[in-house]
This record gives sequence, C-alpha cells and structure tokens, in this order.
Amino acid sequence: MIVKMLHEKGLKSEHAYAAAFVSIGLSFASWAGSLKAESRGVERADRWGIFVGEWAPTFFGLGLALAGYEAAEEVTVVDFEA
Repeated sequence: MIVKMLHEKGLKSEHAYAAAFVSIGLSFASWAGSLKAESRGVERADRWGIFVGEWAPTFFGLGLALAGYEAAEEVTVVDFEA
C-alpha cells in the first residue's frame, strides 16, 4: 500500500537506489566530520556513522519493493493490451 502510494507520487526504484548510495557516502562523511569536529572521540563518531548508515538498507529494500511493483505493473499492462 505504501509502495503503491510512493509509486503513484512518482518515486521509482532508481530513486531509492540512488538514495541508498548517497546515504552510504553521507555515513562516511558524518563519521569523518564527527571524528574531526567533536572532542568526544571515536565512539561518538561511530554512532553518527552507524545512525546514517542504517538508512542505506532501508532505501535498498524500498528500491526492491518498488522494482517488484514496477515489474508487476508492467506485466499487467502488457497482458491487458494483448
């Protein structure tokens, strides 16, 4: 239901995959930035990196769900037109 709504709003699987790869880069950037900017040490930087790093699997999963929805929609359209 959520995947259908996102698809109808124009979100495609490629967008979710791109967001996943961007979040991987942001994870590294937030880790490196926190490591240099804060005096709280490696533990705090690791927490920031892990927090942002958890977004990537979510976006990859959303991309897979959208890809499945797109494939099912494509089959339905082709079958209907035949």
